[in-house]
Amino acid sequence: MSAMSTPETPEISWFGALCDDDYEFLGQPDPGLASSWGHCSDIVRGADRNGFDNVLLPSGYTLGIDSTAFAAAIATHTDQINLLLAVRMGEMWLPQLARQLATIDRMAGGRLCINIISSDIPGEALDSAPRYQRTREWMQVLRQLLDGEPIDFHGDFVDLELEPPRARTVSGTCPPFYFGGFSPAAKDVAAAEADVFLTWPDTVAAVGATVDEMTALAADRYDRSLIYGLRAHVIVRETEADARAAAERLVSKLDADTGDAIRNRSLDAASVGVARQSELRENAADDGFVEESLWTGVGRARSGAGAAIVGDPDQVLAKLRAYQGVGIGAFILSGYTHRAECDLFAQHVLPRLDHAPLKPRFRR
Repeated sequence: MSAMSTPETPEISWFGALCDDDYEFLGQPDPGLASSWGHCSDIVRGADRNGFDNVLLPSGYTLGIDSTAFAAAIATHTDQINLLLAVRMGEMWLPQLARQLATIDRMAGGRLCINIISSDIPGEALDSAPRYQRTREWMQVLRQLLDGEPIDFHGDFVDLELEPPRARTVSGTCPPFYFGGFSPAAKDVAAAEADVFLTWPDTVAAVGATVDEMTALAADRYDRSLIYGLRAHVIVRETEADARAAAERLVSKLDADTGDAIRNRSLDAASVGVARQSELRENAADDGFVEESLWTGVGRARSGAGAAIVGDPDQVLAKLRAYQGVGIGAFILSGYTHRAECDLFAQHVLPRLDHAPLKPRFRR
């Protein structure tokens, strides 16, 4: 069995906002906050200086600049932070993707991680079962290529016989795969192929139940174990009142039609995970809080992760530790605006957390 287990020191990551998801007021686009090299590189460099372990570089065909090109460039402008590059399975010729990823890892000095995306390729739609079968095959072959192994693979979506590219990662092995999904097909692929299973914000009990479910699935079906990551927003201020006021200000100019349009433009807008985020929002109290320090208002204008940890530094720290207590070993956090909230979290919470990158744990 794999030696994965919940780390004593979690990985703390930030969000690169490459997918046109940065606002002062949700639903009110600001050209200065649009996805661009200048804006997004400022966020990532800030997270690097602030001491975050990793940064998610999301991918969206219609939603901003290209994540792979950005990762190659920002690798030369950062020093310590890992780069969690989102890659959509099936979107690029697989051998070329392996060569690109190995090259970027070299440019970054071994700091690359890979966020596996299984949503539809732009302009194409597949049912869930075949789409996840494609993802499974791509993950298997991509790992082999990045491990430097020859390929003799004949599946439903991948049919390859070739040697690995000469370009190799710094370690000579595949970077860790982060992957999330909530349908039965997605969970099965994650249990078999992922290193870090990512879940979206939910109540502490529900997150713990997901960890328990995936732990059993990976062990019983594939004799494997996983590390678990939580993707969530955060709003931290010196007082709880100030944090709640910041949350209310964030949605103060949002109307329902605009929120619906933003949520529906994503390629995963109809997924099981998005449906759960909607259910969480429907179950919240009138103020948007579904349990202590967990506010669902951000999901009114965002597909995907739709809740924020809101409170003073003690409350935010306690919430993170509560999630860690049910098995979370990595956090991918964000906030609006992403650059300002990155500094606030780094000022008020990050120094109080023992944290470390997960990447060295995966080196074989």
